[in-house]
Amino acid sequence: MSGGKRRQFVLLLVTLVVTQTGLHAARPLISYRTIAMGGGGFEVGIAAAAFAILSVLAAMPLGRFTDRTGRTLTLLVIGTVLCAGAIAGLALAPDLVTVAASSTALGFAHVLLMVGAQGHVAKIATDDELDSGFGWTTAAVSAGQLLGPLLAGFALGSAAVDVGGSARAAGLAAAVAVGAIPVAACLALTSRSGRHAVPQPPKSSERVGSLELMRRPGVASALFTSLALLTAVDILTAYLPLVAHDRGIDATTVGVLLGLRAAASLASRIGIGRLAGRWGHDLLVTASTVGSAVALAAIALPVSSLTVLVPTALIGGFLLGIGQPLTMTLVVRSVPAAARGAALALRLVSNRVGQVVLPTLAAIGTGWLGAAGALWFSAAVLAASGVAHRIDQRPPSSN
Repeated sequence: MSGGKRRQFVLLLVTLVVTQTGLHAARPLISYRTIAMGGGGFEVGIAAAAFAILSVLAAMPLGRFTDRTGRTLTLLVIGTVLCAGAIAGLALAPDLVTVAASSTALGFAHVLLMVGAQGHVAKIATDDELDSGFGWTTAAVSAGQLLGPLLAGFALGSAAVDVGGSARAAGLAAAVAVGAIPVAACLALTSRSGRHAVPQPPKSSERVGSLELMRRPGVASALFTSLALLTAVDILTAYLPLVAHDRGIDATTVGVLLGLRAAASLASRIGIGRLAGRWGHDLLVTASTVGSAVALAAIALPVSSLTVLVPTALIGGFLLGIGQPLTMTLVVRSVPAAARGAALALRLVSNRVGQVVLPTLAAIGTGWLGAAGALWFSAAVLAASGVAHRIDQRPPSSN
């Protein structure tokens, strides 16, 4: 990228790392605050579900807003402020209703941040820069996903969690998120200055419907791949502790394995531009899905040896990280320039729906095959998405 765009991109990445660190510190704290206030499994589930409600409902309208106005950074700045405010609300919440409301606000802040950030990358990057742009963007999110839980654990300490302790931990997470506000404001000002201004994309009053977007070649398979990869991480994070417990593997080792997976995903996303230039999108997406399926299936096998599990976590994490930024590029390149924001928002909606449906189906599979059944199910979905992608990329028959 040119100097002005590069400066904007760096500020964007800093904003994402800081906000995602605060956000992913707050997410487990939502559960801890709920439990400390006397809530049980039902209340924790409601508070967790509240996070996704507005994401599903608001993503498409927000994406169309950026297509219509080009004001991607407006959403980013509002999302940054709301993220800090929602976490502060969690820290000050006097009851379970307020905790759930804070979770809802935090989920809305997240979708504002993602639609704004991804839309801005699509706006300032050339087609040749999209892979690297989305790769670094998702790497910034991965960094927040790695740092946030560590921050929450440090703030909570080893003592039993109570109302006061969880409030102080949430207050620290809010303070971290506040640090992103001046960075986001600086980004918005830089974008509007004459020297670093980014040309606005062509605006169109023509609205492209969601079904029409999905019918475009490459879009449906990219959405399927994206949700398969995202939910695979969720399922692995949720069920690896159960699988490990059954095999006598301690919690510290599980934490190390999950940390290695996250670090490997982060590394692959940083280098995605070079990888795509060397191997091409189709081969990398297939390798990401099918290779991840093999890695999850290997973890599902009754193996307890770290000489097997550690390299499997590293290889699987590396491959899981590759696919997400590439699906962003595939979606953006498959739709008109005036519908890129809506297409990226549709991808977010698809991911959220997948995060509800697939783990539910995986839970059903555990009834027959135990905890490892969830990993087998996720591996099957990943393999199916890889096959769907290969079929979607085949040239049409000339007959």
